[in-house]
Amino acid sequence: MTVTIRYFAGARAAAGLDSESVEVNTLSEMIASAGDRHGPALAKVLGVCSFLVDGTVRTDRDAALPPGSAVDVLPPFAGG
Repeated sequence: MTVTIRYFAGARAAAGLDSESVEVNTLSEMIASAGDRHGPALAKVLGVCSFLVDGTVRTDRDAALPPGSAVDVLPPFAGG
């Protein structure tokens, strides 16, 4: 199924783009395929990111993604 990945902050910098549409079924597949496409810098960032699926935090990386969903990739942010 097609999902839209939206990259933010350091994930955007590592991926080299703001968003992309991909054919995946789970967050695990999305993480692996994004790392394969965009290289080790993004793969490293994805290892510490939080993920929102249609605005809801998703921690189970093996759960099925809803068709047409949007996945926000959020690296840790510095606070202050």
